[in-house]
Amino acid sequence: MPDSGEVQQVKASNPGDSQVRVYAVAPRENADPEEIVDGFLEAMTSDDPGFATARKYLTKHAAQAWKPEESITVLATAPDREQADRKADPGDEGRAYPISGRKIATVDARHAYQPISPADYLRSIRVVQQPSANGKDKEWRIDSLPPGLVLGEADFLRNYRSVNTYYFASGKDWVVADPVYIRQRQDPVTRMDPVTQTIKALLEGPTNWLKQAVDSRFPSGTQLRSGVTTLTPDDQSTLKVPLNDQADQVGPDICRRMAAQVLFTLRDLTSVRVEQVELLGTRDRSLCRLGKGQAEEEFAAVRGTPRPENPYFVHEGKLMTVSVSGKEPEAPSEVPGPFGKGTTPLGSVAVDRGETRAAGVRANGAELLVSSITSDMGPPRSVLTSKGHNPRERLSAPSWDGSGDLWVADRDPAAPRLWMVPNGSGEPVEVRTPWLSDGARVESLRVSADGVRIALLVSREGRTTLQIGRIERQTAGAEPAVSVVDLQPAAPRMETVTAVSWAGPSRLVVVGKEAGGVQQVRYLQTDGSTSAGSVLPGLNGVTTVAAPHTDQAPVVADSGDDGIVRLASGMNWQPVVKAGVSPVYPG
Repeated sequence: MPDSGEVQQVKASNPGDSQVRVYAVAPRENADPEEIVDGFLEAMTSDDPGFATARKYLTKHAAQAWKPEESITVLATAPDREQADRKADPGDEGRAYPISGRKIATVDARHAYQPISPADYLRSIRVVQQPSANGKDKEWRIDSLPPGLVLGEADFLRNYRSVNTYYFASGKDWVVADPVYIRQRQDPVTRMDPVTQTIKALLEGPTNWLKQAVDSRFPSGTQLRSGVTTLTPDDQSTLKVPLNDQADQVGPDICRRMAAQVLFTLRDLTSVRVEQVELLGTRDRSLCRLGKGQAEEEFAAVRGTPRPENPYFVHEGKLMTVSVSGKEPEAPSEVPGPFGKGTTPLGSVAVDRGETRAAGVRANGAELLVSSITSDMGPPRSVLTSKGHNPRERLSAPSWDGSGDLWVADRDPAAPRLWMVPNGSGEPVEVRTPWLSDGARVESLRVSADGVRIALLVSREGRTTLQIGRIERQTAGAEPAVSVVDLQPAAPRMETVTAVSWAGPSRLVVVGKEAGGVQQVRYLQTDGSTSAGSVLPGLNGVTTVAAPHTDQAPVVADSGDDGIVRLASGMNWQPVVKAGVSPVYPG
């Protein structure tokens, strides 16, 4: 037994382990109705081609009507099968078995995950007797069942994985991540391997939620060539993608953007290394080639020469920065310009992605200022003020998007608003927020690098929830019109959310707690889904969290009495600066 060292909680097994395989078993002769229902529920969790074994539990009509690829209902645990009520209809020879659980999400036919606040799920599976194969006896079979697949969360995560498909922001030349779910292994229905499934999902177009703000460069009707079920890079790490004749007429510029969508989409598939994509038309004619490095330089939302990502923070009203990537954090330093001198005491800050300007909210929350952080060129410029009665009812911490626009929320209960400042220096534009009513207000916000999505902490009736909104921009005459619409819950199982930060193209770091639980720091996808290992080591009293755009730098947080701390890969939280608040990475 060890006699020193800290105690750490570990899990004996991973319920979502993708290495576990379930093999469906056909119904045995003269199986009773309970066995039929239980066997079918188990067969739904398998990789059986075409779900052929699962269909053996169904009547002929039900087997033909059942479409497992059309939807997935995700329950917190595997569905519970209850006893049939034989007294429900004495004249009915069939038996209905209630299937229950706690529904937490759905996945639609476009592979989009949609979380919900946990709710009771109750459906039924009805079994009837039909003639057996020999025509002399009768066998129990299912003739009525819920649509699609019904899986517990552990089985869902074992069989499916999240990948980002990529499309171009409307009217822009950079890509936006759109997460979808594909099978971990060969798809039972299409027989496609994960690479082919992923490209097929990309060609099907963006999910319903995102399609209003993005465009695909693939011509309408473009599909993989008929019969393609496997795609493998060659020994030069080049993936050749054969397309149907809809792609034959595209020009070289459009083709490069099509190839870029494929390259970005395949980045999450760690099982395959693709350095270059070649798109093929009919008769295997090469349409274009594009390398991964070229795609990053030309079409990424965050471009430029890679450089170390270092956080910024506020100390005694001054804007400071510190290097946190080494074994030991370096001493913090003041940034150049007015914000680093402390002549304008700051309460919260945001640094643009080019790291040339910063936006700061005064310590009293009443005024938003913008200043250079590369030189002492004049005093900060005031761009917005709030009339709230106290700091908590005034301006939130600001945030920059990738195109240089600045965002901030006014938390004044008398007039809660969301503002966008074009290029950080133009006339503030009030963002259209039809959902901001009935006592709701935005407590804090973070805009994605692509400028298409915004993470919002929205308070209403004493509860603060995490919502993801879609940013839509129109030009109405000479005035820009900006809206945040179609809010989607990103952490419905959390009772309250304290802080959020983007952690890449479609991932968030979220601080919050579930009902009756303790505060957690965890990763979430923008669609609200989680994965194994998403919960970070425990940390108390977190008020602010910040994550880098890549995985090359640690997550940092303001943990109250402990000051600013960091979480490097494979480590526990470590102190960085004792006296400091509001850490942020550029964005």
